[in-house]
Amino acid sequence: MKAGLKTTCGIAALLVAAGAAHGQEALFKAQDTVYANEGKIGDRWMLAEGATLATPAYPAAMAARGDDVCIALGYLIRPDGTTSDFAVLKQWNSSEGEREPQEGYWQAFAQAGADALSQWRFSPRPDAPATRPTYTVATLAFTGANGTGGDIRGHCRIDDVAAVVQERKSNAYMRQSRERADMERADRASRARPAMVERPGRQPPQP
Repeated sequence: MKAGLKTTCGIAALLVAAGAAHGQEALFKAQDTVYANEGKIGDRWMLAEGATLATPAYPAAMAARGDDVCIALGYLIRPDGTTSDFAVLKQWNSSEGEREPQEGYWQAFAQAGADALSQWRFSPRPDAPATRPTYTVATLAFTGANGTGGDIRGHCRIDDVAAVVQERKSNAYMRQSRERADMERADRASRARPAMVERPGRQPPQP
């Protein structure tokens, strides 16, 4: 089963069916989660013995385009050191910037990133505080044959992952509130609308 991805409001639709709902819980409902910026997990975690940080492969389906691409992929380190709940927080490509050049484009790179990060394994540091789930982000770069070069990762770097998650939570709450308000207005309108069909056998009122 492929690792689940979850995107947030304003990000291109990158959901992978397996595990998507669980990813949403990690971003929006985990109250005991510690947030750590990229490269700042060292006070709590270290690589598990024998583990390496797998790097994502360039998606074969997009090789002909050859764009340079980066994605900021949020992920959760569970108390047992495994990773899950992958979420694309930011993306860029050298062809269209943040726009998707073709259908399935962002999905391909997001899945490649999730496939790599799902192999990462960590161990709690012996002197670290109590082990708690940690949400952080990895900035992944894909170098294409027709790209522009330069600092690819710089286009997707996130300086404050907690602030980004909070913004997504606020946007999701506002969106859900608007949807509830729309449903309530539609319900009230349907209730106020007079019946269009008379009961069988009843004569319509005479003028």
